Amino acid sequence: MVGNYVYSILLGMSVADISGKAIANLEVESLRHVAPTFHGDTLYGETTVLDKWESTSKDDRGVVHVETIGYNQDGTIVCTFRRLVMVPKQSYLAARGGEQPGRPVPRPDRNWPGSAPR
Repeated sequence: MVGNYVYSILLGMSVADISGKAIANLEVESLRHVAPTFHGDTLYGETTVLDKWESTSKDDRGVVHVETIGYNQDGTIVCTFRRLVMVPKQSYLAARGGEQPGRPVPRPDRNWPGSAPR
């Protein structure tokens, strides 16, 4: 599979935990495709926080340095990348009226009759 597709899948998998409410994605520091992926592979991703610090220019936000490792169903590492994400601090949220919007809650309809998550 094309490397950019693999990277995009892994990045998307980390959004809910890492950057879903980020102010900005600042930088992809490194990106390595370590092994090939093939049609039918199952991808897993694991993200680790490497460091964090307060912004030097604005006191209502911080920067988080993370590394994501993607591997296939056999446990073979296929992709690794490190990035910097700007995230809000509590003062940022308070100044803007509370919690930032996150993911919308799914509503049942004719295409999806299940109940909404709690």
